[in-house]
Amino acid sequence: MAGTNGSSTGGVAGHFGRQVRRDRVAHGWTVAELARRAKLNAAHLSRIEHGHRPPTARIAAALDGVFTERRGWYLTWLEETRTAPEIPVTFRSWSDYEDRTATLRAWTPGIIDGLVQVQDYAAALIATSPRVSGDTAAARLTARMERQRRVLGREKPLSVTLLVDESALYRQVGTAEVMAAQLRRLREAAAMPSVVMQVMPEVAHASVASGYLIADDAVWSENVITGGTYTDPETVTATALRFDTLRAECYRASESLALIERLESQWAAGARRPTRQVTGASA
Repeated sequence: MAGTNGSSTGGVAGHFGRQVRRDRVAHGWTVAELARRAKLNAAHLSRIEHGHRPPTARIAAALDGVFTERRGWYLTWLEETRTAPEIPVTFRSWSDYEDRTATLRAWTPGIIDGLVQVQDYAAALIATSPRVSGDTAAARLTARMERQRRVLGREKPLSVTLLVDESALYRQVGTAEVMAAQLRRLREAAAMPSVVMQVMPEVAHASVASGYLIADDAVWSENVITGGTYTDPETVTATALRFDTLRAECYRASESLALIERLESQWAAGARRPTRQVTGASA
């Protein structure tokens, strides 16, 4: 995939620069005009806008002085990236799009998506990260639970389509009791009027290689090293098409719910891990 707006620039500098450009364009200013108003060097500001130079507190404060409607966003965000490294910077940029979207489509292979994880499941999953400290694990857990409240607890609910990997229903994370609680949470989420949930059977599909989230005008995708937000229209359209083909392979919503209910009862029994039924291959 191409990076945000077709660029491969990511991280703090990339997200900061993209926000500078969005605010500048919204005001109808050139780089030179913004530099004049902020009392900054135009060439240096251009490099920051393109993500080629990291922002500093001085630059952030100068921009806050110009873009007063942002209410100190630049300096606050920059300070947060330095004091809360346990939350990936690239994922913070995704929240900008997630906060304003009317629809959200989610797919996470292998595990239950973070949007509907119960706390014990999320904690057990976070604990598997190599060398994660207790403080960092606690911060990640808090951030994950807060995101759930922010996204699913809106006054005007999002329209969410959540595709659940069937293998995640069998993969034990934490205890059997945790798994039973997690599947119960899936049933509760599926009952929400704004949520459509379907289970993807264990068959071949291009999407099993990577998880992704799709908002109205952006895509979040990640791998074991990093993740990124992508806003190029062709990338968003192509990913939406991939999601549609993935959903076409899923069980119907009623079939999905029946499967989740059956496996929840088996996890709750606790005698042994549920066993899979063999599924036919699909292209």
